[in-house]
Amino acid sequence: MAHFGDYQNEIYFEGLGGVVPRYPVDFASLKARAEAAMPPFLLNYVQGGCGDEHTQDLNALAFRDWGMVPRMLVDCTNRDLSVELFGCKLHSPLFMSPIGVTGLCTPDGHGDLAAARASAITGVPLAVSTLTNDPLEEVVKAAGETPAFFQLYTPKHPELAASLVGRAEAAGYKAIIVTLDTWVTGWRPRDLNASNFPQLRGHVLRNYFGDPVFRELLGKKPEEDLRSAMMLWASLFGKVLTWDDLGWLRSLTNLPIALKGICHPDDARRAVDAGIDAIYCSNHGGRQANGGIAAIDMLPGVVEAAGDVPVLFDSGVRSGTDVVKALALGATAVGVGRPYSYGLALGGADGAAHVLRSILAEADLMMAVNGWPTIADVRRAGAVRRV
Repeated sequence: MAHFGDYQNEIYFEGLGGVVPRYPVDFASLKARAEAAMPPFLLNYVQGGCGDEHTQDLNALAFRDWGMVPRMLVDCTNRDLSVELFGCKLHSPLFMSPIGVTGLCTPDGHGDLAAARASAITGVPLAVSTLTNDPLEEVVKAAGETPAFFQLYTPKHPELAASLVGRAEAAGYKAIIVTLDTWVTGWRPRDLNASNFPQLRGHVLRNYFGDPVFRELLGKKPEEDLRSAMMLWASLFGKVLTWDDLGWLRSLTNLPIALKGICHPDDARRAVDAGIDAIYCSNHGGRQANGGIAAIDMLPGVVEAAGDVPVLFDSGVRSGTDVVKALALGATAVGVGRPYSYGLALGGADGAAHVLRSILAEADLMMAVNGWPTIADVRRAGAVRRV
């Protein structure tokens, strides 16, 4: 039986022939390489957080406050990291979180397609942002047989929202992830100091510019008047959603719906009571609001409140160890963001696939060494908060 951890054997055996990994296997080295490769405007957008970035930094650091206890004399020769999510059987609990500038992360401007190809290579699902450089229909095709999810920034215009969701369902996406915390952007000093907002320069707006409802509202082809198209987009972006809107969202699709940004147990319970199919515990990586609690510290309360409803999680995930800790605290699936964007910048689809394989290998080997052959065993082991 093949295991994700076998990736380290590939690396070691290739080393016997003088071949070393083309891309780093650890986050610190990956980050350093990407910082040298990415243009400043893109690097600041990908790396930047809200305010003084304390919450963003805390998201990653807080994983160190949680520890796990190994169990010995357990046969971990065979491991099973598979999960069920949105009616799909997935090889692992890892997925790629939606990132609004993925399309810019490769020099050719087709980072969305590269991320989808990395998904096809690894079997790790991609959550595709509404903000892409390539049409959502083409991105899901590039993912091949690996399921993909569509993340919705709900526009103010209801027909445009219905069109985007309908296109995603028709294209074969397996779920709709509705982001709740980005109807307006948070205070991001790195971008503000450079007056850098990629969307207002026409980037990652292909799903809008190619949408029939948007084009009808514009009354002309976006390429004929790019400024007017961008201004229309800006005027339509970001509907303020309330609990009263959940029925309307449900009416748009037969696909499962996940609410992204749920961090309070009461919100999780209310979403479950409203019939939402999955809870997505995330504070947007600290990009939207500063001064908050690390997302990993809020996860246990959200999981308990969600009951039998699956809980997705992201924010601060940098390694396979982080993935296992999130699983131990009850997450059904764990999203990684910044690391795969760095992989895209260094090597396109192959670079991102390497990053994903490295994260999965570390998670698998951690489970093997610590006596947890299945995710159920990881959850039984749990994680302890260091005082």
